[in-house]
Amino acid sequence: MEGSKISKTKGKSKENADLLIVNAEELLTLSNDSSRPRIGNQMGELGIIHDGALAVREGKIVGVGKTHDITKTFKGASVISAQGKIVLPGFVDPHTHLVFAGSREEEFQTRIQGASYLEILNSGGGIQKTVKDTRRASVEKLTSLGLERLDNMIAHGTTTLESKSGYGLNLEDELKILGVIKRLNQLHSSSIVSTFMGAQAVPVEYRGNVEEYVTLVTKEMIPAVSKKGLAEFCDVFCERGAFSLEQAKRILVNGKNQGLKPKIHADEMCLLGGAEMAADVSAVSAEHLNYSSGNGMKAMAEKGVIAVLLPAAAFSLMTGKYANARFMIDCGVPIALGTDFSANCWIENQQLVIAMACHFMRMTQAEAITAATINAAYAINRASEVGSLEVGKKADAIILNVPNHRFLGYRFGVNMVDKVIKNGRLVVDREKQDEPVFLNKNE
Repeated sequence: MEGSKISKTKGKSKENADLLIVNAEELLTLSNDSSRPRIGNQMGELGIIHDGALAVREGKIVGVGKTHDITKTFKGASVISAQGKIVLPGFVDPHTHLVFAGSREEEFQTRIQGASYLEILNSGGGIQKTVKDTRRASVEKLTSLGLERLDNMIAHGTTTLESKSGYGLNLEDELKILGVIKRLNQLHSSSIVSTFMGAQAVPVEYRGNVEEYVTLVTKEMIPAVSKKGLAEFCDVFCERGAFSLEQAKRILVNGKNQGLKPKIHADEMCLLGGAEMAADVSAVSAEHLNYSSGNGMKAMAEKGVIAVLLPAAAFSLMTGKYANARFMIDCGVPIALGTDFSANCWIENQQLVIAMACHFMRMTQAEAITAATINAAYAINRASEVGSLEVGKKADAIILNVPNHRFLGYRFGVNMVDKVIKNGRLVVDREKQDEPVFLNKNE
């Protein structure tokens, strides 16, 4: 009974549980005996229990095992049958840019016609357009947009996510965005982890004077964010046309010294050495990595830096260049998967990201599931709470209307979610389409 664990009972009476999920065709526990993300062959181990069941009490998992054993041990105030379906941890999305205003569909057409990302950016479009729209937007507008997007994400099975700032590019608006992220985490049933990314681009008003903007980020923005406790991580876009290796390292080290764990957008559009620098500063993760070198991958493996791969972003760029996931796995690099949801990559569906990882990066279904759950949780420092179905963790689980886990990646373009349980509460039930997602955590 792989992955099975049941809390002990006293006497012969059954323990009370708030919720039982029973009769799952496959229960994917993703149980992890170590305190590290999965690497190599471990990424194919899902901890599957056939005819599996979960017991939930007060928002936490109190029993995991065969349905016969769980129902013999627990009686549930509510029981959900997953007959013919699979149960797995709620998806974790370790890379989003959730809070922004406006859209860039016109620029999408120019990409179709051959314009590159950096050409659009240098012409005043791209991030710069979204910055203008976001600076003009009110807190109320940004909050409303964020709630709508979170509804879409949780409806597709994402229960925990990271959200970066970076569409303010000045102190006032970066703090505004981070404040909205904090408010969304209070309002929505999803769990949101916040990342400061004031160095996502050089704002128009600092064009030709990047060093002055780096000074603003390090001397004013990072101290203010740290003092207010508005972010857990600090990220930077290290790329030609954005921030150099030296500038990115300065920003990340400064953030690290003030309590913000380092992340880095690295080697997305060219080989710059971002993967090596991520290892050098002991970053929690390096993200994109489409052009990273073999030496960079080996350095990341040695330091345990997680590779957050974003195939939807590569798909959006239309270059045909994807991260070399198979080489990374062979090197022992832990891999996570994210959407890169943003104004440039408008995707709210981790199921589709899993499919892209399988089709474009040759990851197996099991590897991609691992990357979108437990490894993604490690990438945002939440693996002790979510990412696997184990006794003591949050009861964040999704029920998919498919007979086995191999349908993930194989079937795509539709939402396979049947139900979503967040902190032990049923928040999405597609059998009752007229019922809304619970927005308020206290409902």
